[in-house]
Order: sequence, then C-alpha cells, then structure tokens
Amino acid sequence: MVAASPPTRQSFRDELEQLRLQVELMGLRVDENLTRMVTVLRTADPSLVDPALRADDEIDAMNVSLTERCYQLLTLESPVASDLRTIVSVLRITGELERVGDLSLRVTKLAPEIPLLRTAGPIWDTLLRLVTEAVEQYRTALRAWSTQDLDLATALATRQRTLDHHHERLLHDLQQYSGPAAASIAIGIMVAGRAADRIADHAAIIGARLRYLITGEPAHLAAEVRPPSP
Repeated sequence: MVAASPPTRQSFRDELEQLRLQVELMGLRVDENLTRMVTVLRTADPSLVDPALRADDEIDAMNVSLTERCYQLLTLESPVASDLRTIVSVLRITGELERVGDLSLRVTKLAPEIPLLRTAGPIWDTLLRLVTEAVEQYRTALRAWSTQDLDLATALATRQRTLDHHHERLLHDLQQYSGPAAASIAIGIMVAGRAADRIADHAAIIGARLRYLITGEPAHLAAEVRPPSP
C-alpha cells in the first residue's frame, strides 16, 4: 500500500494546481480582449476601447498577483525539479500572456482610424487574415496549457512561421500604395500587423515553455527564442 503524501507536501501540490488554473484564467481574460480586438477591426466600434482598457488593468493585476504567489511558493519548502519547472514556467508564461494583452490593446485603440484603414482594400484583407491566424495560434496555446497537451505544445514550438507570408505581403503592398492618406494608412496597418505577428510569436513561446514543463528537457528551451524570419 502506497503511503499518503505528508499534508504539507499535498498542500504544496494543491497550490501548484491552483497556480496552473489561475494562469488559465488569466489566459481567458487575455482572450476576451483578443475578441474585442477582432470585433473592433471588423466594426470600428469605439465603445469597446474602454472595456478593453479595464480588462487590461485586470490582466496586469493578475500578472503581479501570480508573480508574487510564485515567489511565496518558492519559500514554502525546497521544491523538487518538477515543482521548480512549474513555478518558473508560470512566471514565464504569465509574462507572455501580459504581453499578448498589451498587443491586443494596442490594436483596439486604433478604433477611430479603422474607417480610413479599410480604404486600403486588399491590404486590409491581408491584415485581417494575419490577425485571424495569430489569434488562432494564441487560442491553440491556451488550449495546450489547459489540457497540458504535449502534441499541441510541440506543434506550436516547432511551427513554420506561416504568418511571414502575410506580413511580407503587407510590406510589399504598402510600398506600392499611394494616395493622400497613404502614410497614415501604412502606419496604422503596420501597427496592427506587427502586433499580430508578435502575438503569434508569444503563442509559440508558450508552446515551447509548456513542452519543457512536460518533458523536463532543457534542449526545448531553445525554441523560446524567436526564430529569424526567412
């Protein structure tokens, strides 16, 4: 018969599970702002900016709270290797989530400019495809964390940078674009395009960190470094 874990040890494991769930909750809050971002791009609804700002404050507060809790857990007892991986991974992933939240807010704040940006026609369509794919990659990362799915994590960490095609298309088409508002349109679209590109990068980093958390293989940490664009 297997002996029961000491109460203090079991309590520590329960704390780690709560930590994992809190990261998932923070990820869902970020996803809500990503939904607002996409809605703003499609509708130019300025009323979504204030809720996005309030949600971003909540996301920042969650990041601070989770960081402090990680430091507290490190002082409770000497964690074994798997426990330590969990705590340092939470610290890394919450930072990635916070950055995704900031990027989504940056795009949402473009709401007043969107009617003008839409006049770019096919360039605007390319931007929407870029954003849609970036959001999908983030949601895959969130699903991987929620289920602790190694296959999903590996797919994210080792993915080809398919968004590069859309990003390069944006750059090429904007260079050819002309008109009285060309500069303003180019700046706005590049702000949104760059944000989407970075959201996808952060999703890949979450996948890489989760793969390391599950396997314990230090070699997987190399995938947290953004690969060079082709």
